[in-house]
Amino acid sequence: MFMNVYKGKRVFITGHTGFKGSWLAAWLMQLGADVAGFADRVPTSPSNFEAMGLTERIHDICGDVRDRAALCAAMRDFAPDMVFHLAAQALVRASYQEPALTFETNAMGTLNILEAVRHTPSVKAVICITSDKCYRNDEWVWGYRERDHLGGEDPYSASKGCAELVAHAYFKSFFKDGPACATTRAGNVIGGGDWALDRIVPDCARAWAAGDAAHIRSPHATRPWQHVLEPLSGYLWLGARLVGEARGVFTLTGEAYNFGPAADVNNTVAEVVDALSLHWPGFRSEMDRSCAPGMKECTLLKLCCDKALAGLGWKATLNFEECIRYTAEWYRAYYAPDRPDMRAFTLGQIAAYTVAAEARGLPWIE
Repeated sequence: MFMNVYKGKRVFITGHTGFKGSWLAAWLMQLGADVAGFADRVPTSPSNFEAMGLTERIHDICGDVRDRAALCAAMRDFAPDMVFHLAAQALVRASYQEPALTFETNAMGTLNILEAVRHTPSVKAVICITSDKCYRNDEWVWGYRERDHLGGEDPYSASKGCAELVAHAYFKSFFKDGPACATTRAGNVIGGGDWALDRIVPDCARAWAAGDAAHIRSPHATRPWQHVLEPLSGYLWLGARLVGEARGVFTLTGEAYNFGPAADVNNTVAEVVDALSLHWPGFRSEMDRSCAPGMKECTLLKLCCDKALAGLGWKATLNFEECIRYTAEWYRAYYAPDRPDMRAFTLGQIAAYTVAAEARGLPWIE
């Protein structure tokens, strides 16, 4: 799959200890890549990174993306072929509590990774992962396109808009002749192994595993939910195409891409909880319509993914029910008294996902 691009490649991931980063590292290893990860800590306890025992299986480098010298040294030492930048302060609520750290990590961290790439000749492709919240949210009922306004009223959204601007400046100023480069935007990502605070699925999993009621904030907020493997398949397919594309024909480099579910996939928080409960007997929940003082939370934010479909042939694989089932089954396995090998379980879900993608004729599986 992915044109067999990753077999034998050296791939450098920032934020590999996080939710999406750990899934990406596991998938890349399954594809035959030699993976190095750069992160300052494991962000949660428990964590998907520890559940899969990844620290013994990859080059696990402890460092802060705000430390440019350390980042540059680590990248030069590993000499990667490809770079995926996921390290971030990723929580809206935390951005109100620590706005300076949020901007330093998300905006300056992106600058530092691109500086490291600029001084590492081995790199052939770099993908910077930002967020759907990089867009200025006007509460439109249609999806945001890649050329719509960037920015936001909260520190997290603004920092992600800044990261996009930094990346675009580097792409146009320094990477015209290589390496190939792109940014990606995705959001409302759920799946097993996420234990971040203030996210609906981890909140439910923690509460229900303990026999408690889950406290549901903003039950009527609507989101286009997607399983973590959906955007990761987009990142990997984009990376493969960047490495393999012939310049001067239809260029993908220097562009931004949205990755999300079909336009008609939108479900409320309450519907997510109800769907999860079908796979978790004995659940209880309490709806809370309040929100933290001073915190702005959108009721609707979705992306238009036509560019990814037209330029990459990419579209989401799973429907809403499948997304929920994959997610619930992972947490049920983790919290089971006879917990299975979670690395094997995770790789099994990746295998099932690729089988579904092949059955639905998606091009990256070929």
